[in-house]
Amino acid sequence: MEALVRSMAQRGINIVRVPISTTLIKEWSIGSFGTVNVNTAANPNLIGKNSLEIWDYFLLQAKSCGMKVLIDVHSAEADNSGHIPPLWYKGVITSADYYDAWEWFANRYKNNDTIVAYDLKNEPHGYANGSLGNDLVKGANESWESYCLRKPVTEKTDYAKWDDSTDPWNWRYTAEVAAGRILALNPKALILVEGVEATSTYGKEVNHKSISDPALAEHCHDFNWWGGNLRMAKDKPVSVAGHDAQIMYSPHDYGPLVYRQPWFYAGFTRDTLRAEVWMPNWLYLHEENISPLLIGEWGGFMDGGDNEKWMTALRDEIVAKKLHHTFWCINPNSGDTGGLVGYDWLTWDEAKYSLLKPALWQSGGKFVGLDKVIPLGGNAGTGIARP
Repeated sequence: MEALVRSMAQRGINIVRVPISTTLIKEWSIGSFGTVNVNTAANPNLIGKNSLEIWDYFLLQAKSCGMKVLIDVHSAEADNSGHIPPLWYKGVITSADYYDAWEWFANRYKNNDTIVAYDLKNEPHGYANGSLGNDLVKGANESWESYCLRKPVTEKTDYAKWDDSTDPWNWRYTAEVAAGRILALNPKALILVEGVEATSTYGKEVNHKSISDPALAEHCHDFNWWGGNLRMAKDKPVSVAGHDAQIMYSPHDYGPLVYRQPWFYAGFTRDTLRAEVWMPNWLYLHEENISPLLIGEWGGFMDGGDNEKWMTALRDEIVAKKLHHTFWCINPNSGDTGGLVGYDWLTWDEAKYSLLKPALWQSGGKFVGLDKVIPLGGNAGTGIARP
């Protein structure tokens, strides 16, 4: 652990996004600690520690290197594919458990300046099973209006949505409640709110003017990646009185090796991605100075083809616009993206790191950290503290 954290900081990673489950936080809050899975040969300093003690030890390592932490509730239950269910409650984990877990965590770490941000829920999503399926291909010369008309869906209460209601499956409402409870305990925290998969186009003044049937228009949706659709954030923002400047929207974006979305079929460039995907879904928040933005996940395999072409395009957009971001991911065992390090957790994928490096904060040949006192990378000389 110490070597990995140190190498991340020395290579310019000034914040790390750490996934966790509501189940684990709930267990910590009641002092319940299951068996941990640790390579004690590589980590003798972790022998005998429970999961919460290991987590706190990690925070100390990050602090020593001037690296900050962004905590992400990735799933409700602590299973390996917990991010796949669309909501923040599942099985024995209720909405009340979700809120209580965030409150416990925020209270415990309210004075710990290593944890600076709270990503409220990884990839809330919905409408994946529309009446025409999720694999409908947009024609090369087809308008987005026509494509959407061929893919109508109806609201389902077991999927996330974004609207004005207080329905339990309304992500916007849930995010406001969770953010309010966290900020009541830690008023200095940053709050990250991801998008949903689909938002209704009904009532918009620009999109879908040609839809004449109100019954159909009401169930026509704009689609994007899980967590990537923030089209509603301008007109229906997540708001916490006195803290709106601390609300950061956090989309996810991926390339064709994760899923070959309609915008990849007819060929694509950085310009088409910006116009058709990034700008309408989330980049407008930055361009119109509506809200701070942090791309919470992007990354993938270096395939020498379209996936690498997409990564390069988004990297260049991040650099040009000076966008905040966290790359997915450091660990090698993400099946559809791979990682920045190999299975020894120490050897870096230098080609992938070289692609990422220009998007890291640098000044005068040094990496710039987020801590005002401790230089990024500690005393290694590769980084500086935040100006």
